[in-house]
Amino acid sequence: MSAVAASEAFVHPALFYRNAEEYTQHTVSFLREGIAAGEPVAVAVPGPNLELIKSGLGSDAENILFLDMTDAGRNPGRIIPKVLRGFADAHPQGRVRIIGEPIWAGRSEVEYPACAQHEALINAAFEGRPVTILCPYDETRLDPAVLADARVTHPTLISQGREYASDTYDWQAIVARYNEPLVPAPGAAVFSFAEAELRAVRAFAVAEAGRLGLGGTRLQDAELAVGELTTNSVVHGGGRGQLAIWAEPGQLVCEVRDGGRMPDPLAGRKPPARGQMGGRGLILVHYMADLVRVHTSDAGTTIRFYLSL
Repeated sequence: MSAVAASEAFVHPALFYRNAEEYTQHTVSFLREGIAAGEPVAVAVPGPNLELIKSGLGSDAENILFLDMTDAGRNPGRIIPKVLRGFADAHPQGRVRIIGEPIWAGRSEVEYPACAQHEALINAAFEGRPVTILCPYDETRLDPAVLADARVTHPTLISQGREYASDTYDWQAIVARYNEPLVPAPGAAVFSFAEAELRAVRAFAVAEAGRLGLGGTRLQDAELAVGELTTNSVVHGGGRGQLAIWAEPGQLVCEVRDGGRMPDPLAGRKPPARGQMGGRGLILVHYMADLVRVHTSDAGTTIRFYLSL
């Protein structure tokens, strides 16, 4: 891996592993290589795997940032800005090395499209930067279709001790494939709005969310997220839009659709530049929500976010 890292600015391998021993061996070796090179190192993986890595590193675990991805990356849309860019931007000098495991057994079918798009968009977010991000995939517990997608989102693959170039790498294809149309649930409460109704649509969202069981700070999150998205619709989405809100088992779902198109697939996934006016609405939604799904086309854009009840 060191030869690859030395010859390319951004390095993004997928590691396919079959058991805890293989996982620990490869991840610990990857991290120790970074430590030996004096690179800042971070690990963001699910809790049980976090413990495997810590145990395998022993005293070498000092000065490594450890994050439980089931918390930090619950919403895949905040992994790039908050976890990966957050760490890389804090260490602008030299190469940075990160292990990120955003897809694990237990991710739901609703979450997966956002996960796959996240893995694809890493390549755009870090193009040209001296960053190495290793993404482990459990071959024994993940669906074969997930493993096939990993071969499309990662230019380099590591399997059974062998490192090689992916012959199916095409990250843009995954972004397009999972740009899926989103349809409100039957019976969803709906509110059409323009600029004059921005205050009213927020009040409507709060009332419906409270009726469906959302409370406390989560209710405040819903109000703020709806406010950001509806304002974006008025400013950037043709001046009007439609809010839909409903409940699914354990979750509140809010969806805002308008006539605008989102040309930048990294919108909401990259921190605004210092001094930039605006551009913070969608990233705030990503930070607050448990999941965000986006569909955009020439006909308009739909942004859906989920909050746990």
